[in-house]
Amino acid sequence: MNKKVLIVDDVAFVRKTLSEILTQAGYQVVGEASDGQEAVEKYVETRPDLVTMDIVMPQMSGIEATRKIMKLDKDARVVIISAMGQENLVMEAINVGAKDYLLKPFSAVDVIKTLERAFIGENGGKHGHSRETRLG
Repeated sequence: MNKKVLIVDDVAFVRKTLSEILTQAGYQVVGEASDGQEAVEKYVETRPDLVTMDIVMPQMSGIEATRKIMKLDKDARVVIISAMGQENLVMEAINVGAKDYLLKPFSAVDVIKTLERAFIGENGGKHGHSRETRLG
């Protein structure tokens, strides 16, 4: 069975690009959201295996949306997708429960590798963000 993904980004072009990359790689895109509030609602509605989450969005940030999703489902997998220069926001998102992150601009290979890492384990991937390191 294909892994189900919810794509969250306020930029339609980014959502479309991610959707194409993920569909071609065999993932099932079960929904898209353009802000954090919509992301939480779509998460409840679609129960995806993974969420790709932008950080800076109108209405509710990706950090707050990740926090709310993690409260709803402690096993949720959220991968942050962020622009360069937002490292402090990325770390905040990881501290509230995001599994990994990907920086824009990204390639199809970057996207797939990051999602695969998020499915492999709880301790992040090449970025070295273990839960013990983040919280300790």
